[in-house]
Amino acid sequence: MFFESRIFRGWYAGMMLLWVLLFAALNSFVFLWEHWYYPAIMVLGAFVAGLTPEGGGAVAFPVLSIFLDVKREMARDFSLMIQSVGMTSASIWILSRRGQHLPAYTPVLWLVPAAFAGFILGMLLLQSIPVFVIQALFLSLITTFALAYVFGKHRGVRPLLAVRGTGDRAMLGGVALVGGMCASLFGTGADIVIYTLLVTRFRMNEKVATHISIMVMAAISILGYAYRLFWDGDISAYQVQTWLCAYPVVLFMAPFGSYILGKLNVEWMLRAIVALNFFQMVYFNWKNPSFEKLAYSGGFSLALFAIFWISLARLARERAAVVLPDPGSAGASG
Repeated sequence: MFFESRIFRGWYAGMMLLWVLLFAALNSFVFLWEHWYYPAIMVLGAFVAGLTPEGGGAVAFPVLSIFLDVKREMARDFSLMIQSVGMTSASIWILSRRGQHLPAYTPVLWLVPAAFAGFILGMLLLQSIPVFVIQALFLSLITTFALAYVFGKHRGVRPLLAVRGTGDRAMLGGVALVGGMCASLFGTGADIVIYTLLVTRFRMNEKVATHISIMVMAAISILGYAYRLFWDGDISAYQVQTWLCAYPVVLFMAPFGSYILGKLNVEWMLRAIVALNFFQMVYFNWKNPSFEKLAYSGGFSLALFAIFWISLARLARERAAVVLPDPGSAGASG
């Protein structure tokens, strides 16, 4: 059952009460009616966040930044703000379920600091990149990842992360750092790159890897939102109001996406996400077309698709070539 966990029920009730109090103090139904598209966007966005290694920002950022011409910084901040509720809600639902092997999620504790360091580095060094280049990079990232994710035979088997030596640790830390830098540009992305590494280099079970990526992105969303609010001081009252419009939607839909992930064959839904990402890429290049936009989006797409596809295909070849006892299962029993 979706609400079987007492911990999750308590969390959900408490967060809904908090929303009622904040909405009464800081928002209005008139504002909600005028900005209905924020919760509407996040019906799909939060569901994607709980169902896949893509955060809710994978829907929110391009819709706001490209379709609705919201400033790139505001679209990024909204992604962080809304994921801080939705992906945290999904994380608590995952952790509070019966039968969860909690040690499988301990890598989150040291992936988060590395990713947040990358976020800060990105905030300091990358924000002057032209907006259309950032948009092209983001759309290329989510489109090529979704294609490789759906059509690649990459299913890992290990229930635990097995780190062997300094090289593995450096690789994990470096990828988390890059993921945090992505989050500083779009409000999401750390989940995608971390997931890809976990299921390829470390051959982890895809659902466990998805859950880890959700938890890491939830933490980076909270920390990134706090950084923007308390350090930069750039979160406006308007942004808080739009956040409150979508808050109850993501509070439910993100954990519901995780629930569906464990219950159904979701391949058809994943193919729909591929189609949505591809449409966003086409619209980006069709709207105010230029050679620079086409060149950047095409170049990023080719490079990223090669990285994702080669990585996932390598895993599939390894699994087909040899069948060995799973070393992760020994760690789980110990």
